[in-house]
Amino acid sequence: MVQEQLIQQCKKGDRKAQKELYDRYSNALFGCCLKYAPNYQEAQDVLQDSFITIFKKVGQFKGEGSFEGWLKRIAINTALQQYRGKKVYQLEDHSLIADEVMEVEDADALGMQDLLEMIHQLPDRYRLVFSLYTLDGYGHKEIAEMMEISEGTSKSNLSRARQNLQQMITEWREKNASNAG
Repeated sequence: MVQEQLIQQCKKGDRKAQKELYDRYSNALFGCCLKYAPNYQEAQDVLQDSFITIFKKVGQFKGEGSFEGWLKRIAINTALQQYRGKKVYQLEDHSLIADEVMEVEDADALGMQDLLEMIHQLPDRYRLVFSLYTLDGYGHKEIAEMMEISEGTSKSNLSRARQNLQQMITEWREKNASNAG
């Protein structure tokens, strides 16, 4: 079924079309959910909640922009809503933070799986900001609005996430160097 037809059928509540939409986009959205959830099981929960929202709101998609982008935005917002609702993270507000934050060095030497595991080890507040900024390309103003925090807090949390990742990468590099020698 062509994407436009699929969307129209989903707007009508067609279960077969909803299943096809799920089958077509669930893998991509699950990857998105994994970036924001602290573990695999919670990412599955976020994915399911995202599709419930998608099926309820598919009538609001106007055909402007990418449908997959619209779906990913719902998944990200669903993940953030779960964290806001659970009060899982406490955000530190540091209004005086430099716009320039250090880049994570040696990240290319890691495999993607190793890097994702390190990202998942970050505290929730850091992981969410890091994922939104670095992996999904949102700016600090957008992140602040999405997470209901200040821009300074977003910048601070990104900086701390990068520092933590840098430390993890350094430890990983040292461990692998000692194993190789």
